[in-house]
Amino acid sequence: MNVEFTYCDFENPDHLRCLARMVNLYMADPMGGDRQLSKIEQLRLVDGLANHPTAIVLLQLADSQVVGYAVGFVNFSTFLAKPMLNIHDFFVMSEFRGRGLGNQLMNQLTLIAQEKKCKKISLEVRSDNLVAQRIYSNQGFGACEPEMFFWTKTL
Repeated sequence: MNVEFTYCDFENPDHLRCLARMVNLYMADPMGGDRQLSKIEQLRLVDGLANHPTAIVLLQLADSQVVGYAVGFVNFSTFLAKPMLNIHDFFVMSEFRGRGLGNQLMNQLTLIAQEKKCKKISLEVRSDNLVAQRIYSNQGFGACEPEMFFWTKTL
């Protein structure tokens, strides 16, 4: 299997369709919340990502087919006084799981973070998503000390 990575080209209609499809597959996955974006939300998504100054949208292809994607944002760590990458979305299609693609996707994100001089990569993972936790743990991620909670407030 030939695996490649490409940044989402927001001028390429095929890339935009693939991105919307990947996000909807992720959202429909049991670990994603079991819903999908409406057409208007898809338009807002691609417009918002295309215009976000620090967004990284990476498509993963296996044998020329998009099978995974990741969305991250370069931020700034006040404690390290250096840039950091926060991974917001990380997804491989269910029929392609178990083939090392998640590790390859994370390796590519790590290279991008290093190129951008980031000193830290952060992400969130559901407590019941043991498969993703195994990938992240194999990649060197773990709970911070002291362990912290990720809290949210929906507005």
